[in-house]
Amino acid sequence: MADKITKKQSYKEWDEYIKQWLSDVEVLTNETPIERENRIAKLECYPERWFAYYFPKYCTSEPADFHKKATSRLLSSKKWYEVRAWSRELAKSARSMMEILYLALTGQIENVLLVSNSKDNADRLLMPFMINLEKNLRIVNDYGEQRIEGKWEAGEFTAKCGCSFRALGAGQSPRGTRNEAKRPDFILIDDIDTDEECLNSDRIDKKWDWIEQALIPTVSISGDCRILFNGNIIAKDCCITRAIKMANHADVVNIRDEHGKSTWPSKNSEEDIDFFLSKISTRSAQQEYFNNPISEGEIFKCCRYGKIPPLSKFKFLIAYGDPAPSENKTKMSSTKTAFLCGMLDGVLYVIKGYLDRGTNDEFINWFIELQRHVDGKTNLYSYIENNKLQDPFFQQVFKPIVARKRHELGIALNILPDTKKKTDKATRIEANLEPLDREGRLVFNEVYKNNPHMQRLVDQFKLFSLKLKYPADGPDCIEGALRTIEDKQRESQPTVTVPISTLTRRNKKRL
Repeated sequence: MADKITKKQSYKEWDEYIKQWLSDVEVLTNETPIERENRIAKLECYPERWFAYYFPKYCTSEPADFHKKATSRLLSSKKWYEVRAWSRELAKSARSMMEILYLALTGQIENVLLVSNSKDNADRLLMPFMINLEKNLRIVNDYGEQRIEGKWEAGEFTAKCGCSFRALGAGQSPRGTRNEAKRPDFILIDDIDTDEECLNSDRIDKKWDWIEQALIPTVSISGDCRILFNGNIIAKDCCITRAIKMANHADVVNIRDEHGKSTWPSKNSEEDIDFFLSKISTRSAQQEYFNNPISEGEIFKCCRYGKIPPLSKFKFLIAYGDPAPSENKTKMSSTKTAFLCGMLDGVLYVIKGYLDRGTNDEFINWFIELQRHVDGKTNLYSYIENNKLQDPFFQQVFKPIVARKRHELGIALNILPDTKKKTDKATRIEANLEPLDREGRLVFNEVYKNNPHMQRLVDQFKLFSLKLKYPADGPDCIEGALRTIEDKQRESQPTVTVPISTLTRRNKKRL
């Protein structure tokens, strides 16, 4: 059995790797002292250029606007408290390191505390600072040797530029952290929350008390201080969400923006994002890349699969569709959905359906497929949601497609518009469907358990919340089908009539 690698050995290997990595960078050695001073001065006037010159191995993609704005806020404010709830792959830690080293080497800060969820993690996050100060040839060439013998240990060191650095794990005592008489003037809190701790509010309370009562008071009230939180919103209540309430500025940036586009396209292409997100669960993707922590089963806890009764046993079935105006299949377009549903003995059965991005022609084809699935075994009514905003679209786009399909395929295809006004989407879905799910009266067809369309639908039910940060087109469609079924049932109830003679007799008795 191979010997375990010690912490010291791992640091040594990492040190050698970084040394080789940094040594590939070209250094200007033929400048006069005045030329070098002028070049450095020009770089220091433009932080983005400074980053690109001293850290070319980190700055491999053009920074996004949110990067530049965040840096501008931080560097221009001597007293500042900011939260960067940036998605993974948006360079939170790398940019923070470059900013802090810029401030340290230009003499603007003198005592840095880097805090993380554990001492080991804090040491790991501080290591690139130490290695760059010691082995980044461009920094050494322009700002001189930074290593001070006797004050150069992993987790705590002081550079010749005059700035000290210390790594702390959450809960450790930060008291007495000084660089000579100088209190901390930059606190970087990076990756402070853990999934395990976020399951227990008492542990979050304890950690937050430590941040507010022990960590932050290490700074001088009368001095300058920047406090920067880096992390993802991994739970509704975590240190990041609490810090957001206190911050001068909170920057929440996801892997994609509200229009479905990459927030850092020069680094993360749409194809790369699509590929990676397809390899992890929706819940994980929402938490790590969209700052949207979802408790699976928060509202819909059962999402039961079961056997569907023979279609002939249903008095009628409803094929209900919720369209989207988009006429393409890109990730930026909205999803369309159409599902076949029926109710029997108080149970709502989701029999078959589609939930995906697609063209309007494909959307109408879904209704044709659902009609073929029924195959005359019972009565079928087909509806498309059609509110006031959608009405011109229904009349101008869907009706002609339906007419063309009838002619081309020689089929009787009738799709009616559902023009009934709806109430608030989230509240309506919860109020009408959650009781059915809780009582086991909402059943998804077990035959299609591995079908991607049915899986998307069930995922949307499991991840549904009243905040509706995650799409709910599927549940909205099923709620529309349920409402239409109930309307049809009421319409089919026999009208009770009372003979006039009976009314007359009753009136005589009253008189």
